[in-house]
Amino acid sequence: MNHVSISAPDLDASIRFYTHVFGMERVPAPKFPDQIVAWLRLGDQQLHLFQREGAPQYHHFALDVDDFEAAYLKMRELEITDEATFLSGIRELPGGEAQMYLRDPGGNLVEVNWPDASSLDRSVVTDMVRLVDVVPQDAEGHAARLYTAGGNRATQERLGQG
Repeated sequence: MNHVSISAPDLDASIRFYTHVFGMERVPAPKFPDQIVAWLRLGDQQLHLFQREGAPQYHHFALDVDDFEAAYLKMRELEITDEATFLSGIRELPGGEAQMYLRDPGGNLVEVNWPDASSLDRSVVTDMVRLVDVVPQDAEGHAARLYTAGGNRATQERLGQG
């Protein structure tokens, strides 16, 4: 994937949010006739923010982070985790991955992923829920993997595949 583009009704607030919370870097962006845009980069990933009338809706997008525990603590400090959308704000998937959800200033749902929940310090990440304890999984659910061998370079290194 090259980038994800999301609506940012308050473009400046969204730029501050993504640069402060995720350490994204603003990169040059072209001007368009019907919208104001800002492009941000995090490693090999890009997030394109746009401000325009009649913005399309979507469900969520997901980001990898270099330090899940630091991101978790920042989300808790800012009180931006989304506890309602998926039964809990943070959970362990059947494949062993961790994910948490938050809302940005524009109300967009953002998923933050980590490849190995067992590597997280449970004295820091205190409220992770195991999905298998909430929803029984069939064989397909147990076989599901959020990360694949074809993932981005940083993810491959974390999984020992790079």
